[in-house]
Amino acid sequence: MTKSDLEIAHASKMQPISKIAAKLGIQEDDLRPYGKYVAKLPLRLIDESKIKGKKLILVTAITPTLAGEGKTTASIGLAEGLNKIGVKTAVVLREPSLGPVFGMKGGAAGGGYAQVLPMESINLHFTGDFAAVEKAHNLLSALVDNHIHNQKNTLNIDPRKIIWKRVMDMNERALRDIVIGLGGSAQGIPRESGFDITAASEVMAALCLSNDLMDLKQKLGNIIIGYTYDDEPVRAYQLNAQGAMTALMKHTIMPNLVQTIEGNPAIIHGGPFANIAQGSNSIIATKMGLSLADYVVTEAGFASDLGGEKFLDLKCQYGNLKPDAVVIVATIRALKSHSGIPFPDLKIPNADAVAFGLPNLEKHIENMRHFMLIPVVAINKFATDSVEEIQVVIDRCEKLGVKVALCEAWEKGGEGATDLALAVKEAAESGKSNFTPLYRFEWSIEQKIEIIARKIYGAAEVEYSVKAKQQIKLFKKIGLDKLAVCIAKTQYSLSDDPKLTNRPSGFTIKIREFDIAAGAGFIIPIAGTIMRMPGLPSKPAAESIDIDADGNITGLF
Repeated sequence: MTKSDLEIAHASKMQPISKIAAKLGIQEDDLRPYGKYVAKLPLRLIDESKIKGKKLILVTAITPTLAGEGKTTASIGLAEGLNKIGVKTAVVLREPSLGPVFGMKGGAAGGGYAQVLPMESINLHFTGDFAAVEKAHNLLSALVDNHIHNQKNTLNIDPRKIIWKRVMDMNERALRDIVIGLGGSAQGIPRESGFDITAASEVMAALCLSNDLMDLKQKLGNIIIGYTYDDEPVRAYQLNAQGAMTALMKHTIMPNLVQTIEGNPAIIHGGPFANIAQGSNSIIATKMGLSLADYVVTEAGFASDLGGEKFLDLKCQYGNLKPDAVVIVATIRALKSHSGIPFPDLKIPNADAVAFGLPNLEKHIENMRHFMLIPVVAINKFATDSVEEIQVVIDRCEKLGVKVALCEAWEKGGEGATDLALAVKEAAESGKSNFTPLYRFEWSIEQKIEIIARKIYGAAEVEYSVKAKQQIKLFKKIGLDKLAVCIAKTQYSLSDDPKLTNRPSGFTIKIREFDIAAGAGFIIPIAGTIMRMPGLPSKPAAESIDIDADGNITGLF
């Protein structure tokens, strides 16, 4: 009988976090322990002079399907594999959100023998970083309503134009749209509002794009909470909110050190959405890893058209980071799904269906080459994959001049990822990558959207609604047009229509409106309908999670 991820995690013997830290040259006195196996790392350990010459590896994927691609598992496995072949490597990841943990995913700490530990702690609250983001965000929400109620709205805020909602780290559809301030004059001013999930908070995005505590403070102060009756933006610093918000984030800004199943260092920090934010761990965590290890393996949410593009255009430009290679994770099951094979039939061998789904992989390879990066394809192997199906992918990658390797880390840990590690090491040290962002921030909003839509999505046209055009004019007027763009669209298609799978062409990207994250440093063109507060599925993972009298948790997977 196959063991569950949690059973594998429980059977693993963890080392004290001080021993993991020692592998990175960190003294025990520099650690801020959270129990025996987790520690915060102070920002003074980041040394820009040590980063030069280190290798940064981005892990992205083909367009996700219900079959799953296992990007986190592949990232952890690659780090284990690199350490196996003698390369001092740290894996740097995002923190899991409780919403997906209790919703559909049931956990986000890798899988099988490619996990980060302690698995339950990482998935459930961890070091309280999400809670701190939530409290800082909601403090600003409270200050906004208090200003209107108690301070007679001296900032002239139009209650109908307040864009700052509240957040909680849970899937709760009932709170998406609400009315607050009911119950009489003592309860505040009635107005429409709602909740987003904490991972969608601009505070989270700002945390992950900050370089230090004072940079975070400035970013939080620049958050736009809404507009006046004259359409002038109102920022958090005008409410004197940034100091208290940053005080709540004093410890949150420090990355978290944990370990892999094989006792290698893992740094986990931040967790912004990849739809409406950058979808990757913090600049601070990545630079921490590069300061302490020779190689850093990191992932970006969803596929190359979402988290991958945003990692490269936003995070790398803001953090002055240069990836040396990129891994594109693909699965046989997902490729068959893109060919139209229904979910129940994905386990049936079908080499023709794999070949029919390959254009999706080809597009993601092309996308990474737009950034002048050397891609390596990782076939995340499942037991149902046939030799013939795997060979179809290998043959196509060889024709495209792309290195390809099996990743069997779920089953074999680092031993199952050594071939991938060797291919990645060769690509990273070849000197052939010459990372170049797709756009520069000084370009116009339309230029930035256009190049992403055409080159990365493969769109034929970009179309703007009347509202979107009016917002572009407003952004230009108030000086926000030179920010990065972070396009929000479905993860299930290269287009903005989730039904258009594989590699669609000739489609139009329709920008219906914009959100703004002026503090974090980007504007958000919205294509299609994006859910900022997910709901629970018909059978939530939470129903299977339990705990016994001794505190042993079951049901996480």
